[in-house]
Formats: sequence, structure tokens, C-alpha cells
Amino acid sequence: MFHMDECLDWQGKAQPRMHPYSFRKYMQRHFYDPIRSEPAVPVAQRHWLEPETLDTVVNAMASAPIDLTYGGWGQDGHVAYNQARRNALSVITIDDLRTSSVRIQENNVDTIIAPAHRKLGGAYQFVPPMSVTLGIREVLSARKVRLFSDTGGWRQTALRVALFSPQTAEYPITLLQEHHDAMLTATQETVDHPISRHPEMDLRCLTRHRPCSRTARGVARSPVMGMSDFGG
Repeated sequence: MFHMDECLDWQGKAQPRMHPYSFRKYMQRHFYDPIRSEPAVPVAQRHWLEPETLDTVVNAMASAPIDLTYGGWGQDGHVAYNQARRNALSVITIDDLRTSSVRIQENNVDTIIAPAHRKLGGAYQFVPPMSVTLGIREVLSARKVRLFSDTGGWRQTALRVALFSPQTAEYPITLLQEHHDAMLTATQETVDHPISRHPEMDLRCLTRHRPCSRTARGVARSPVMGMSDFGG
């Protein structure tokens, strides 16, 4: 069992176990503890990704290839903590993202605001500003990929981009399009989108310095609309 990511403080150190965004604490309490010892994953086979365990986890993965990647996606389509990189001085290509590996990184502002809104009443000051993550290379090396979303509005645009956009580093989830056995499962709320429900909207937005397409402005009335202009 390889745990894909973990939140870190501003110095790149692991959070206290009782922090609300300690993924290890959450998994221990809700996944491991309720299971009797006999059918549980042996402790020696629980690989926690932390700053001190990077080499250990990478070596373990080399000797035991991943069978199933099981997780969710973020507001920008990040899988594990493979976020869209928004650094004007360090731009990455889709190929860079595809071959990305285990790393420690700063989190994007929206990746901090999203969980602050969901669990901390908007108190972004308490959301960990850094993370350690498996790369897309490890995540998509699995024989099967199964991603789930149950948080509604934050994931709506990312889902549509994943389904309808060309591959783009702005939405890492689009790389699932080249996996031979990937599946996304979403709630009805996540499948919906406010732009498609309000064709009267005149957003007059710009995407890559050009006007949004008619579809992106919400002219399409289908609950599932093409969003290629949001991704490419």
C-alpha cells in the first residue's frame, strides 16, 4: 500500500498527527483502525510518503509495481498532489508532467483555498502550504486507475476538461486519457456545471489571451458541455 501524498508545513516538514490535514492520521483512523488485524494490510507493507521516506518508498515501488491507483482529483485536476504548475519563470510541458516523479513542492494558492473552504471555514492560514507527492509517472504506472469525487462544485470544471479537452499541463488529470484502464466516478453535482445551466451569462473572459468560445461562455445547454477551450 503506497500512500500517494502528504501535507507539509512551510519548512517542508510533516504536520503533527492531530492536524486536520494529516493524511496519515486520517487513513489510520478511518481505513486501518476499523479493520481486524487478520485481513488488514500488514504494517510493513504500509508505505507512508514523507520527506524522510522518499528513497525508501521509491525503492519499494521498484520492487512491487502498482496494481491499482485509487484516489480523487483536485480543483485544477491534480491527481495525488500533481498540481498545475503556475510559475511564470519555470514553465513545464505536458511531457515534463507525464514523467514527473516523487517530489516536495509548494502548493498553489487555489490548492490551499479549496480545502480551507471545505473543512476550515475559509481559514486558509491553517492549511499546509507544501506537500510531498508521487509523480504522475508513478500514479499512471498502475495497471488500473480509479478516481472518485464527492465534493461537488470544486471539481466540476476539472471533470469536464478531463473528458473533453486535449491533454494540457494546466489540468494534469487530462493525462488519464492515455491510460489503458482509467475510470472517473462523480456525483450528480460534480457532473453538473453552472455555466451550462445559464446560457444567458456573458462572461467575456479570456483564455490564453483570446475570447472564450461560445461553448465556454455557457451557450451549450447540455449538462455536460465541451470545455476544450478551458484546457487548451
